Amino acid sequence: MLIYKEFTFDSAHFLPNVPDGHKCKEMHGHTYRLRIWIKGQPDPQLGWVMDFAVLKSVVKPVVAELDHKCMNYVAGLENPTCELIAVWIWDRLKPLLPAMDHLELHETPTSGVVYNGN
Repeated sequence: MLIYKEFTFDSAHFLPNVPDGHKCKEMHGHTYRLRIWIKGQPDPQLGWVMDFAVLKSVVKPVVAELDHKCMNYVAGLENPTCELIAVWIWDRLKPLLPAMDHLELHETPTSGVVYNGN
């Protein structure tokens, strides 16, 4: 069974490695939507895979590292593409959430990435 919890955060970034004239080379911001997926079986007594409150307490501090920040200056994200931000989040959460199956990071309502550590 897979459960998920969704989080949002607002961050700015610019992509220094894109060609001159590309709109993403300039500083701009997004409201990111992060969805964390946990895999497991419901506990026979409690009836849930994981307490959503516990999941929130683990993820919120990591999200806070990015929220209302310029991601180019956060923890070495010099080229903070959606893909590399997803890896950065995964690397922080996976040790704390071993049952995390994958994450989704949406940079816009129609663009994003799914990452499972591979």
